[in-house]
Amino acid sequence: MRDDDDGLTAFSGPCHPPFPPPLFFTLTLLSISGLFQLSPTPALSLPLEMTEEYVLRCVLMLCCALLSANASNWLYLAKLSSVGSIRDEETCERLRGLIQRQVQICKRSVEVMDAVRRGAQLAIDECQFQFRNRRWNCSTLETMPVFGKVVTQGTREAAFVYAISAASVAFAVTRACSSGELEKCGCDHNVHGVSPEGFQWSGCSDNIAYGVAFSQSFVDVRERSKGQSSSRALMNLHNNEAGRKAILSHMRVECKCHGVSGSCEVKTCWKAMPPFRKVGNIIKEKFDGATEVEQRKVGTTKVLVPRNSQFKPHTDEDLVYLDPSPDFCDYDPRTPGMLGTVGRQCNRTSKAIDGCELMCCGRGFQTQEVEVVDRCSCKFHWCCYVKCKQCRKMVEMHTCR
Repeated sequence: MRDDDDGLTAFSGPCHPPFPPPLFFTLTLLSISGLFQLSPTPALSLPLEMTEEYVLRCVLMLCCALLSANASNWLYLAKLSSVGSIRDEETCERLRGLIQRQVQICKRSVEVMDAVRRGAQLAIDECQFQFRNRRWNCSTLETMPVFGKVVTQGTREAAFVYAISAASVAFAVTRACSSGELEKCGCDHNVHGVSPEGFQWSGCSDNIAYGVAFSQSFVDVRERSKGQSSSRALMNLHNNEAGRKAILSHMRVECKCHGVSGSCEVKTCWKAMPPFRKVGNIIKEKFDGATEVEQRKVGTTKVLVPRNSQFKPHTDEDLVYLDPSPDFCDYDPRTPGMLGTVGRQCNRTSKAIDGCELMCCGRGFQTQEVEVVDRCSCKFHWCCYVKCKQCRKMVEMHTCR
């Protein structure tokens, strides 16, 4: 089973309908209404294997997919520049992309929502940086979900999007706490006294516990609110937590020395989050080594285990995925977000994914000379600015056919 971009589901395996999805959806609605008489009619001929049990199983699978497919719709907050600051409960009702439980969280914590919106933009920006040299480069749409069908399928790209999104909310909310922007939280006052190393805990330690807790309540709410145990819901929740752990596991200690003439007679330190670029690098590494999993029942609990039994079990910090990724080579007008690589810039000398052979999917590339303008002959002037000249030069640019 794989989730489709409109929240419906394209089925494979034990529940694969031998007729178009719109017709299947109509039948599921009839089934939900209790109309299980599926005898063929002159206008609609159904296969004999369409039993009540068969349809009911498909309905249940569809419902699970509907609840988990577009859990990242809240990223659309990054597109709502016209809304202005989110300062009152009425604004929460007008925010597109939020489910009702998220609207309720917005109303209870309206002062935090500007930080959440910054987190959404941070996630998109970091995704585009980390994937800038790949066939799928996190291009966004003006519709929901912002990344198109890529995040509605259980691919490793979706795993990255969920992880970076959960991390970005935790990061942005924590940063808002430390900057004094929020009344509900501030610095982490649990970090105090003298450390075992002998330095004094002081300054403003980042309140990462508050940021992570808010991220869990806001980002995970779609899966957790219904107690979902579908494979896609388990995948989303695992990757969300892996993204937050990329921050938690890499908190650092920053210090400042105090004393005469710069001596370090007294050293005060505080805990700080890593730069978000480092968080993005960590999650990208986890993407490269992501584990393909499947759902199994262990006792009474449904868990995700490696599809290949020869692989070692994944950890809480690893990314997991359910479905293989498409090749992203060709534009598909029926699949939002599948833009292809025609016109993408490539590196003629590289053998990696950014090289013209791989980026262009064997279609070849074209080369043209373009003029670029760079800053050059920069000089520092006292005090205190740098003045540069503009230099023009011709360079070769290679783009995919």
